[in-house]
Amino acid sequence: MHKYQFSLLFALSAMLSGCGSSTSPKADDKLLAKVYNKSLFLSALDGVVPDGVTKEDSALMVDAYVQRWAREQLLMYEAERNIPKDIDIDELVRSYRASLVRFNFEEQLIAEKMDSTVAESELLSFYENNKAQFQLESMILKCLILKLPGNEDESAINKLWNSNNPSDEAKLKTLARQKAQITLLDRDKWYKLEEVAAILPKGTLTPDNMGSRREGTLKEGDYRYYYRVLETAQGKSTAPFDYVKEQATRIILHKRKQDLLDKWKEDLYQKELKRENIKIK
Repeated sequence: MHKYQFSLLFALSAMLSGCGSSTSPKADDKLLAKVYNKSLFLSALDGVVPDGVTKEDSALMVDAYVQRWAREQLLMYEAERNIPKDIDIDELVRSYRASLVRFNFEEQLIAEKMDSTVAESELLSFYENNKAQFQLESMILKCLILKLPGNEDESAINKLWNSNNPSDEAKLKTLARQKAQITLLDRDKWYKLEEVAAILPKGTLTPDNMGSRREGTLKEGDYRYYYRVLETAQGKSTAPFDYVKEQATRIILHKRKQDLLDKWKEDLYQKELKRENIKIK
């Protein structure tokens, strides 16, 4: 459906809801505003002003509501007045309503009947059988990076950074949370090379120097940088399994969802066909 048609439908929906207007007010109802043939009465503002609000604040809230309403009605008036003659609004509304009803029903059906758990073995099997779908466009890497103010205790940080002791790694993470401007210390996460290169001083890591610059410490301006490359995967190759697990999960669940809906619709069709509720000549 054309983008303009969707916008028109949303606008029409707001118009049909009345936007707080009333065509048959009570005898003692107070008229607050009128825009062409649309009227806003005081009764439409029930619940707009919370209990306990001062008279001054209440008046401001009511005035703001009336102003918004008037502007909305003007917009709706112009939108309705400029509907292209070749658009069948009633048919668009019916079609849009049918789409909403169907979407809501399908989502309810999926929530009730579809198992959204994807086992690791299923993911791995899907990955192995569909590697062509998981090709890298550019290099990715696992790495550790810290960007710290240059006035921090360099010897203490160097000791933690170069230690293989798990307790020192925990201390480093604590220090990073407190002091670092940038922290990448998740050993299992993949990053695109361009993302990492943008964090470090220009030229620190590039596709050409990755082999010789696996780690280092450097200073630029008021900051000191620590980086260590743990693992890389070249562009134009199959992405590592752990890099595409989330993507593979989404693909599997989408297919599972589509299969469930297709089967349900076919079962429904065959059942109603047997009951002779469907007659095709």
